[in-house]
Amino acid sequence: MAVQDKYGKLIDYARQAGVQGLSIKEENNVLHIDGSAPASVKDQMWDIYNQTDPDMRSGDLVLNIHTTDANTASNSKEEVYEVKSGDSLSKIAAKYPGMTWNKIMEANKDQIKDPNRIYPGQKIRIPL
Repeated sequence: MAVQDKYGKLIDYARQAGVQGLSIKEENNVLHIDGSAPASVKDQMWDIYNQTDPDMRSGDLVLNIHTTDANTASNSKEEVYEVKSGDSLSKIAAKYPGMTWNKIMEANKDQIKDPNRIYPGQKIRIPL
């Protein structure tokens, strides 16, 4: 199955929701979806992705959607967390009320490519 076929529902939703500057590229069996959308659309896209690949183990999608909500950037706060031995993004998320591993992954997409590959001593951002 081609990667674009696998994520067809996600691509269809992005188009239907009017993601601005939508770019869909497949390189080396990895699908890159880029664009801008309101936070609610971005959250729905992550939900669709989570339905397709619940454990995010495939490592075949880079979802780079920037939020267009005016107050998102100005009100964003974050905390830096140092990964400890035995940590996973889910375990870290459980330490913060309302946090999910998806949100941590999105906040650290510049340094975490595979959510199953974090290491002790790594410093990651926790969006609050």
